[in-house]
Amino acid sequence: MKIKLVTFGIAKEIIGAPECNLEVKVPCNIGDLKQILMTQYQEFKKLQSIKFAINENYQEDHFLLHEGDEVVIIPPVSGG
Repeated sequence: MKIKLVTFGIAKEIIGAPECNLEVKVPCNIGDLKQILMTQYQEFKKLQSIKFAINENYQEDHFLLHEGDEVVIIPPVSGG
């Protein structure tokens, strides 16, 4: 199935684009997607925490993805 990744900050730098399409197996949950990203993009392993919003709603690792979902990768942020 195909999903759309939207990236910001360091996630955008790691993937090299603000958006991309990704083909994943069915079923696939956010935990599975994290593993796929860490395999394809080794730099994701260095990040302490990554959050995911699916179709504009934050979701946890057990959430199942569906064809055409928009997955926003929200990297850790720091501020001051």
